[in-house]
Amino acid sequence: MMRRSACASKKTGQPNSTNPISCSPSDLFRTDFLIKELEIGLAVLRRTSSKASSKEMERIDNLFYSFANRSSGMIDPEGIETLCSDMEVDHTDVRILMLAWKMKAEKQGYFTLEEWRRGLKALRVDTVSKLMKALPELEKEVRRPSNFVDFYSYSFCYCLTEEKQKSIDIESICQLLDLVLGSQFRAQVDYFIEYLKIQSDYKVINLDQWMGFFRFCNEISFPDLSNYDPDLAWPLVLDNFVEWMQAKQS
Repeated sequence: MMRRSACASKKTGQPNSTNPISCSPSDLFRTDFLIKELEIGLAVLRRTSSKASSKEMERIDNLFYSFANRSSGMIDPEGIETLCSDMEVDHTDVRILMLAWKMKAEKQGYFTLEEWRRGLKALRVDTVSKLMKALPELEKEVRRPSNFVDFYSYSFCYCLTEEKQKSIDIESICQLLDLVLGSQFRAQVDYFIEYLKIQSDYKVINLDQWMGFFRFCNEISFPDLSNYDPDLAWPLVLDNFVEWMQAKQS
């Protein structure tokens, strides 16, 4: 006769309630041993991962301090220019603004250690060369529609350099529009900049007007403006811009 396995029912095909499973002490010991081995392996893996993460953070911090101002403990405009030079990127390149967005930097021209860590850890980089190679992918990430609205809004808020400041002067807005939207909506941006420079009703632009222009670019047929309805909730500056465009075309 064949011997039953160490853990087997007396008969097969019958409910467990009538056929309790029996396991030998050696099987129980073997199972307990395997569980302990697995727990030890997971603990080692966690420690190894923690050490690797700690080393990566140390490299990120060292990179930060290589650009930071010693007295302020932050990377200031001069440090950012040095960083750009090392990456062979112009400091006016939109990808530097995208990097600030990734870090969630709060003050224009400055990166804190916490912001630096947040950005570089998210990008998985810890050297200048790796950061250079990450810029194209960062740009792709920002250009996704789901991210670009947030980036566009952030770019305005990032340029509010004074406490309680809620608007930006026309000259700066024109530069920012060209930087942030110029590659996507060249014609709209060029005409709007031209209008802003010749008009005299507005000295500054606020966030609502800034976001309104982005909506305008995405929704309004240009340059015919055939679907623009002034009765809808558009900022007045855009109503005036459309009137100026229509007069220019006629």
